[in-house]
Amino acid sequence: MRIVAGKFGSRRLESVPGQTTRPTSDKVKGAIFSSLGGSFENGRILDCYSGTGNIALEALSRGMNQAVCVDQDHRAIKVIRANARALGVESQVQIIKANIFSALDQMNVPFDLVYIDPPYQKEQNVKLLETLDRLDLVCEEGMVVVESLSTQSFPEEIGHFIKEREKIYRNTKITYYRKETKK
Repeated sequence: MRIVAGKFGSRRLESVPGQTTRPTSDKVKGAIFSSLGGSFENGRILDCYSGTGNIALEALSRGMNQAVCVDQDHRAIKVIRANARALGVESQVQIIKANIFSALDQMNVPFDLVYIDPPYQKEQNVKLLETLDRLDLVCEEGMVVVESLSTQSFPEEIGHFIKEREKIYRNTKITYYRKETKK
C-alpha cells in the first residue's frame, strides 16, 4: 500500500497486522481521487473507520490541509500515528480512538470530504450518513464517499445528501453523495 499521487506520491505506508483491516486498494483509491478532481486546495477530510490512515493521508498528499482519522482498534491507531509521522504530517492529523458515532457527537466543525469504509459485516452506512446530516458535519457541496460490497444498494437521497454516482470495481462499490446547497 502506498500514496498514489501528490506531494507524497509513491511513499509506502505501514499496514495493520493481521486480517482485521482491509485497506482500500491503490487502484480504487486512485480512481476515487481522480473522480473527485485529483487535487484539492486546502480542506478537511474525515476518514471514518480509518484503519491505516490510507485515505486521509492520500487527501493530505493531494492538497487537503487537515485530516481526522477515527478507528476503535488500538493497532490501527498505532499504525495511523506511524504513517503520519513517516510523512511528517502529525500536526495535520487528528487521531481519535472511538466508535465513529461517539466521535461524531464530539465534533462541531464540518468537513469537505468524508470517507466511509467500515468492516463490511458491520456496516451502518445509511445511519452514518443520517448522523452526519443531523449533526451538519459536511460543508455545503461537500462529498461523502462510501465504500461497500458491490451488491449493496443505497437510497438516492439521505437527508441533504444526493447520490451523484456509483462505480463498481470487482466486488467493491464506491458511492458518491454530495450535500445539496441549502435554499
